[in-house]
Amino acid sequence: MEFFDVVRTQRAMRRLKPDPVSDEDLWTILDAAIHAPSGGNAQGWNFIVVRDAAAKRAIGAWYLDGWNKVYGRNREAMLANEAMARTFRSADYLAHHLAEVPVLIIATQRNNRGADLSAGASIYPAVQNLMLAARALGLGTTLTTLHRLHEQDVKDLLGIPADADTMALIPVGHPRGTFGEPSRLPPEKVSYWERWGERHERPQT
Repeated sequence: MEFFDVVRTQRAMRRLKPDPVSDEDLWTILDAAIHAPSGGNAQGWNFIVVRDAAAKRAIGAWYLDGWNKVYGRNREAMLANEAMARTFRSADYLAHHLAEVPVLIIATQRNNRGADLSAGASIYPAVQNLMLAARALGLGTTLTTLHRLHEQDVKDLLGIPADADTMALIPVGHPRGTFGEPSRLPPEKVSYWERWGERHERPQT
């Protein structure tokens, strides 16, 4: 795919088929991930590819518990909000079907600096590379973090060492829906030039 088509149509895909994802595709997206920028070229990342059904069931149960604790109490209000209902329903579907997704990728970072705002600077570009590569291959992904409410359980299950933090869980699979451009405000609505509040006119094309 042409690069800007990939960027414009890479969106959260939470309804995924159980169909298997090939090793070749997984190596391709992992290779894209490790070519992301890394602060000081430290490359403190690791990516755990989880296909084992029992492990996915356990992670899925912890993820659902996190979902219910964070969003379950607001279910009726979210569904009544027209702007949020579609996203809520797709996220709710993922929470109840995570174990059926063919592949879960856990992105970790070693020697993290905890609450420091720059802590994710060297892992989230890699996650985005991974997700863009998946989109180019026709695979759906989304970036999730609700598993972190059971992070120690996940770490114990997968043998993740104490000095590595799980920074994201990325479900990977063939989407049930279709890709398309997500609804976004145009850049001229969210960007300032030189100083906050100063707009720059965009040439008409």
